[in-house]
Amino acid sequence: MTDDVVIIGGGIAGMSACAQLAPYVKVVLLEAESELCYHSSGRSAATFIEDYGNRVTKELNKASLKFLKSESQGFLKKRGLLLLGRKGEEAHFQTDSEDLSLKYISVDEAFKFIPALNKENITRQAYRPDVYDIDTNKLYEYYRKSALEHGAQIRKKTKLKTAYLKNKKWEIESSDGYISASALINAAGAWADQVAELCGVSKLNIQPFKRSIARMQAPAGINVQNWPMIDGVGETWYAKPDAGSLIISPADKKLVEPHDAWADDETLAAGVESFQGVINAPIDRMLSNWAGLRSFAPDGNLVIGPDKNNPSFFWFAGQGGYGFQTASAASRLLSDLFLERKVSVEGETLLALLPGRF
Repeated sequence: MTDDVVIIGGGIAGMSACAQLAPYVKVVLLEAESELCYHSSGRSAATFIEDYGNRVTKELNKASLKFLKSESQGFLKKRGLLLLGRKGEEAHFQTDSEDLSLKYISVDEAFKFIPALNKENITRQAYRPDVYDIDTNKLYEYYRKSALEHGAQIRKKTKLKTAYLKNKKWEIESSDGYISASALINAAGAWADQVAELCGVSKLNIQPFKRSIARMQAPAGINVQNWPMIDGVGETWYAKPDAGSLIISPADKKLVEPHDAWADDETLAAGVESFQGVINAPIDRMLSNWAGLRSFAPDGNLVIGPDKNNPSFFWFAGQGGYGFQTASAASRLLSDLFLERKVSVEGETLLALLPGRF
C-alpha cells in the first residue's frame, strides 16, 4: 500500500497532525498500543496556562488559545491559579509570580478561594484568573473525528519495526505489514529518538522525564470543585480539583528510559505532604495514581519540521508537558511546513522549533 504520509504515534501530537494533514494528503497513523492516547497524552494534568513554559512555548500557547477558547468548540473551563509561598521561599516566589504573570493578593483573598487554607503556614500568595482546565478528551476526539472524516486511517496495535528510503519512498515495516509513503512523521513522544534510529535518522537526544500524580479524596464535608489550581513555589508541587476529588503532583522530573510509566509511592507521598502543609483538613485517602513521561529536547523547545539531513522525515516531538496546550498552533505549523505553505510562526521562534537547530 502507498500513502502520502505515515505518522508514528497516536498521542495528541500525532492525532492533531493527522487531522491537520488529512484534508490534503492520504494519511495513515500507526499506534503501537491497543488504545489511542495511552501514554503521556492520556495522563495529562489537563491545564492551560498561557505563560507556562519557556519563551518559545509561550508563543505556541498564545497562538493556540483562540482556537481552544472558540465558542463552537469550548475546550476550556476557567479554573484560576493560586501560588502559595511559605517562609524561606520569598525569592523563588517572586520569580514564579513574574514568570506566570500572577498578581499579589492578600491572605484573606486567598482564603475566599480556599476556606480550608492553613493561614499560619503561608507567607505570600498570588493569583491569576485566566488559567483553565482543558477538556483533553474532547480535544483529542475533535482531532480524531476530523482525521477520520477526511479519510485518514488509524491503526492501533501496529508497532514500527524498521523503515528506510528507497527511490524517494519510505518503505515501512510494521507489526501489521508493510507500507510505502512519501514522507514519515515522527510523533512518538518518549520513543521519538528510538523511532528515528529505526528509520536510519540520527537521534536528537529527546529525553523523557517521569512525573507522578495521585488522585486524593477531598476532605470530608468540603466541596473543592470551585477551588483554583494551587501551585507550590519553584514548581515543587501542584494540586487541582478534578471530578470532585483532588489531583496532587510532586511535580517530579526524573530522567528515565521510555517505558509504560508508573508512580513512585515515596514521591507521591512527598507531594501530598507538601500540599497538606497549606491545607487545614486531612488529605489522607488515595483513590488512584499514575505517572506520565514528559519528553524534552536538549534546549527545552518543541521539535517541529523536517530533519536537516532527511527532508521527508518530519519531527513532531519534544512536547514536554505542553502537548495539549500547544497542539493547535504546533500541528498547524507542522502542516504548513509539510505542505510548503506560508507558516504561521516566523522569525526566531520558527528557528527555535526547527530540527535543524541541532
